Amino acid sequence: MSTIEVFNRDVKTFKESEIDDLLSKLTKEELEELHLELVDSDDPHIPPSDRCRYKTDKEASGPFDRQKLLEYLETKAAKEKDWADAKPYVKETRGKVWKPKEADKVVIRKDLDDVVETEWDEALKSATEDELVDLAAVLGFHGLLNQNQYHHAFVSGKQAAEIPGGLQSITKCEPCKQYENEPANDTDVELSLRKLIGNDATLTELNLNNIKEIPNELLLDIFNSLKSNTVLEKLHLANIGLTDKPAKVLAEAIRENRRLTMLNVESNFLSGQTIADLVRSVNCHQTIVDLKVANQRPQVLGVKSEMEIAELVKRNKTLLKFSIFLEVPAARIEISKSLQANNDALRQVRVDKKI
Repeated sequence: MSTIEVFNRDVKTFKESEIDDLLSKLTKEELEELHLELVDSDDPHIPPSDRCRYKTDKEASGPFDRQKLLEYLETKAAKEKDWADAKPYVKETRGKVWKPKEADKVVIRKDLDDVVETEWDEALKSATEDELVDLAAVLGFHGLLNQNQYHHAFVSGKQAAEIPGGLQSITKCEPCKQYENEPANDTDVELSLRKLIGNDATLTELNLNNIKEIPNELLLDIFNSLKSNTVLEKLHLANIGLTDKPAKVLAEAIRENRRLTMLNVESNFLSGQTIADLVRSVNCHQTIVDLKVANQRPQVLGVKSEMEIAELVKRNKTLLKFSIFLEVPAARIEISKSLQANNDALRQVRVDKKI
């Protein structure tokens, strides 16, 4: 590391009194020069006038007005003429100009008297409209055919006479089939509740899909009645606006119910943790073999909830179908393996019974 020496001595060895004596012996010009050398131009705490090496002793010609100075510079620049170019401007083209290749002209024969007709020309002239349509299908002129014509020409092998309406050279699209809307769910919710409470033997499947006007109090009564019901096997609750609060009561009911084999709560507003609670309740007695919880309003369930659901499904040995959408690949693979193992075990039992 280099050191700074003054009078053959290291600067660090000087005392403050000696430095003061040295500074007192310097002239004004030498002090100014020393000041310029010691000033750090990158230090933002130093005024700009001190960081600049340019110094002048001239007195100000007047008050400084930045806006007027800018206007003066702009006016002066606009009035001054442009500098003359060292080389006058001449418009010229650099390189070669691209020219497209001339296309070969197609000579159309106007004199057709000398053209000799072949047997193909005679066949085309004598061909029927149906035969022309079949020929267009073979040659790939699909623009001349509609879907029905193409299907009959290649797939069904039917003749034109067998096709309703026949084959027409001018094709048009087939009209769209109109289907009536499915009727609304007419299930009587209150009557179903009374049957659940009374353990009615005829009520083995309850379908409440798409009934969004069910009050929460009525839903809670239905879920609570499941705790003691021993008849109901399938419960459909898709698209009824089910939220987490009543779903917690449903999870508690599933823990006590030993008869239910199918549960559908798709297209509702259940969170990932609530779905995990439902799967945990299903694992208590493991009587449910078909569970549907897909298409919830919070589409992203969360990594923690998805991995928890996958671990719960892994512990279930009777679940055969599980409808759910997961973002984590590891959770999807784990659930797929578990369901496949359960189905293989059931298939093996069925094969053993046949043997």
